[in-house]
Amino acid sequence: MKNLIKYLSIITLVLAFIACADEPPGMRVKNERTTKANVQIKTVNNTINHNDVQPGTSTNYQEVSEGAIEVTAEIQNETVTPTKNFNSENNNNYTIVILNSTPPTIRIDVTDK
Repeated sequence: MKNLIKYLSIITLVLAFIACADEPPGMRVKNERTTKANVQIKTVNNTINHNDVQPGTSTNYQEVSEGAIEVTAEIQNETVTPTKNFNSENNNNYTIVILNSTPPTIRIDVTDK
């Protein structure tokens, strides 16, 4: 009986640890414009470039560090370069949306992982 209680306690602790593990944030770019875009994502640790994101497409999610994020988009045939700053948090996916607006703007969509 004591062994059964020990095993159940260990299993419970392992499951609780696994369920509480943090996953790093994920980032992707979605281009809703009719022209391609180059997007630079500056994180706490590095800079990620997504070049030639075609109209109406999205990139794959890429894991980044938690913390301050600065996004800059250079859009083909546009003089305006939209930027956006936000903080990323673990266990979230972020979609950087290049909106088809005048002037071009950036929206950040957040979903749970």
